[in-house]
Parts: sequence; C-alpha cells; structure tokens
Amino acid sequence: MVHKPKRTKSGKAWMHEHVTDPYVKRAQVDGYRSRAAYKLLEIDQRDHLLRPGMTVVDLGAAPGSWCQVAVQRMKRQGRVLAIDLLPVAPLAGVESLEGDFSDIAALAWLEERLQNGRVDLVLSDMAPNISGVMLRDQARHYELCELALEFAVKWLKPDGAFLVKVFQGVGFEAFRRQMREAFEQVLIRKPDASRDRSTEVYLLGRRPLEAGARDSVASPQD
Repeated sequence: MVHKPKRTKSGKAWMHEHVTDPYVKRAQVDGYRSRAAYKLLEIDQRDHLLRPGMTVVDLGAAPGSWCQVAVQRMKRQGRVLAIDLLPVAPLAGVESLEGDFSDIAALAWLEERLQNGRVDLVLSDMAPNISGVMLRDQARHYELCELALEFAVKWLKPDGAFLVKVFQGVGFEAFRRQMREAFEQVLIRKPDASRDRSTEVYLLGRRPLEAGARDSVASPQD
C-alpha cells in the first residue's frame, strides 16, 4: 500500500496562495506559462526594454513566460536565446537549450549562435536549487547573478540593457555596486506581480560602461 505524504501547513498555505493568486488566474486566461510574465510586462511598460528586431538572451527561462513576452513585444521580429536547467517547451521565435548556464558548454552554445553579434537585452531570472540553508542559497544566487553580469558586460551593445532578479539581504549591496561599476545607470524595480512578502527585486542596468570608464562611475541613479 502506498502512503501519500501528508501536506505540511506551509505547503497547504502555499497551495492556497497559488490557486487564489490573481496573477496565476490571469496567466491562465492570457495564455502565459507562469505569473512571472506580468513582472516583465510591467517593467517593460515602464522602461521600454523590448522593441522589434532585437536579440534577447533569457537566462533561467523555464517555463518560458518571459520568452513569450519578449516575442510578443518584439512583434515576432527578432530572436530570443533561452537557457535553463529545465526544458522550455517549443515557442516560435525562441531557440532554447536545456543546460546549466554556469557550464562552459552552455556559454559555448550561446556564443556559437551569436557569432560575434551583439545582444540588445540580457534577462536573468535565474535562481539556484534551494538547499534550505539561507546564507548558502543567497551566496549561490549571487554567484549566478555575477555570471549573468559578466556575460551581459561582454556581449551587450553600447545601448543595451541587463535585467536581473536579486534578493535583498546578504550580498545585495555588494552586487549592486558591481552593477554600478558596469553600467551608466542602475535602477531598482519591484513589479506589482512580485509578492509583497518576498525580498525579490529586479536590478536594471542600462548602457554598459567601457572598461576604461568603470573607475570613474558617476553617482548612482535610483
């Protein structure tokens, strides 16, 4: 006889919050793969990141809702390259790789497709597998953020942008300083679709600085 595991109180609370979440319901109606679509939609509405003809790289893309938004906002005129440890179901206008962005093979896959071309927008919604040890998880998350930042600085066009999910707490200020050293402008965004109780925010870097200009970064602009 198979015994089904009992749901914990926290598990029941999460499930209740999920099924009653208005953004979850909207995503089902609008055909988005997850509620995360509305985070990018709101940020793009404010900051005008997506335009037809762009090349976009989406790191941590599964299940693909940000890819959906990018394709729609670009009016299917452009390309999206997506990577995630989990598969991204096929989507017109999107090339995806099921792999680990921290692996050399994943970076090689991206570079092969870019063929020395530059990127207009790098999106990173990456998060590590949660171990339950907060400091360890936070440190691993910022390792991924730093890898994404390194890629963005190397591959973005002069007027390009980098949008990355971060969590306030240990490591946040240090990473924000790295962003300020790499971009002319760094902004903080907390879209309505981010749950109030979450420490999640997004950092938006615009116009990467040339290496020689990074030592004389202007005052931060928030």
